[in-house]
Amino acid sequence: MTFDTWDDVAAFALTLPGAEVSTSWGQPAIRIRGKLICSTGREPDSFHVSSRPDEKAMLLESDPGSFWQTPHYANWPGLLVRYGSSDPDRIRAVLARAWWDRATHAARAVYGPRP
Repeated sequence: MTFDTWDDVAAFALTLPGAEVSTSWGQPAIRIRGKLICSTGREPDSFHVSSRPDEKAMLLESDPGSFWQTPHYANWPGLLVRYGSSDPDRIRAVLARAWWDRATHAARAVYGPRP
């Protein structure tokens, strides 16, 4: 699976246990337990994914072709991901970590270790 559109992102995110369609600031989003996993974001050709600050910094530094931010997202626990990344496995892992960080302990136990 590639992540060329929001529909691709949402299709994968909705495979994660308990994930559901929602909105964020009036835009399409995926949440678990009311907590944001990802959304269409505010920038064309990209989507927003929640991320821990330390991981956010690493992703921005290690793969600026896929991960980026604007001043709007600079102090937010998430970052932007360009559609069509050359490393869809990494995008899957980032989305799964966003889910895992918001999942219940029981759901984590069924899913397994943090991706």
